[in-house]
Amino acid sequence: MPLYREEGVVIRTHKLGEADRIVTMLTRGRGLLRAVAKGVRRTSSKFGARLEPFMVADIQCYEGRTLDTITQASTLGAYGPNISADYDRYRAGSVIVETAERIAEGGPSREQYALLVGALRTLAAAKIPAELVRDGYLLRAMGLAGWTPGFDACVRCGAPGPHTIVAVQLGGVVCENCRQAGSPRLDPGSIRLLAALLAGDWDTASESTERERGQAAGIAAAHTQWHLERGLRSFSSRHSSSPRA
Repeated sequence: MPLYREEGVVIRTHKLGEADRIVTMLTRGRGLLRAVAKGVRRTSSKFGARLEPFMVADIQCYEGRTLDTITQASTLGAYGPNISADYDRYRAGSVIVETAERIAEGGPSREQYALLVGALRTLAAAKIPAELVRDGYLLRAMGLAGWTPGFDACVRCGAPGPHTIVAVQLGGVVCENCRQAGSPRLDPGSIRLLAALLAGDWDTASESTERERGQAAGIAAAHTQWHLERGLRSFSSRHSSSPRA
């Protein structure tokens, strides 16, 4: 059977039989991949720890009729232990990889793959608050997928900002004339934070207040789920709710 090599991020794993696992990965060249890793649950396994969630690995596989089989794995990014050791980082990482998986259903994208690896690397380093890494990833991933939110001019009529009313269904901030029923008004600092997260401006983002981060998190979650047209299991109820007006 044909052999191939790939680079990928482990999204999740499932037990298979007594010693095997099915590994779901987002790969650089093939997009989503589900493959069997034989014997990785045995204590004698040489590469089981390399195929845990949030790890980046170089793998060798051979093609099967239904599922491919992973025969070798080497670590490229050992982000799993640091992310899983902290509850906030783990929750943020879970949202990140689930979002990446949903976006990848549309096909492989090297840009999305690179963004995912960068987000997990930053999250594991623990130098930036986990919720900021998560929300920055969400906004930029949706932008790469074609749904870039606008936080300056009104996204409906183009009236120059700054504006503080957000209409998720329209894709960003709107002016008073374009406001729709139920559209929340955010603090000006929350809009600045959203723009900083979209731009990857961590210095500005890190200066934000807890209230601003809470409002920005609500918008990032709502924007993501609106355009994916489904909820994400990894979001807690706090992040799934509307931001405070």
